[in-house]
Amino acid sequence: MSDIDRAALERFFTAAPFIRELGLELVSITPGECRSRLEIAARHLQQDGFVHAGVQGAMADHTAGAAAASLLRPGQHILGAEYKINLLRAARGESMYCVARVIKAGRTLTVAEAENWCVAGGEEKLVSKALVTLAVVGETLTGGRS
Repeated sequence: MSDIDRAALERFFTAAPFIRELGLELVSITPGECRSRLEIAARHLQQDGFVHAGVQGAMADHTAGAAAASLLRPGQHILGAEYKINLLRAARGESMYCVARVIKAGRTLTVAEAENWCVAGGEEKLVSKALVTLAVVGETLTGGRS
């Protein structure tokens, strides 16, 4: 992967205003794998003080999307098509991290898995796991054929 590719992938990861607002940070990206991190704040919690399922879903979806984007050819883009997340235990701690890996990179669809881990007092626990399907589309995202 060239420096130019890495810069483009870093831009992809941080370009979405929602992701910046959420506070999701890129940790690393290599072909077919991405890692992200989130410092847990009050805004990420649901009514009982656990990390909201929507936060976990967004983290898994976006990190998996970056893993899939790392395998694209020039002019291609990735769009989420579907994801399913299993919430395995209540998520509480100081931070979370996500590890996403591409399972199958296809011509039109890519499938990735993402694991969200919560860190509390130095102890790491797997809190959710997602299966993410992403559509591979051509360079014309607005009005053209892909």
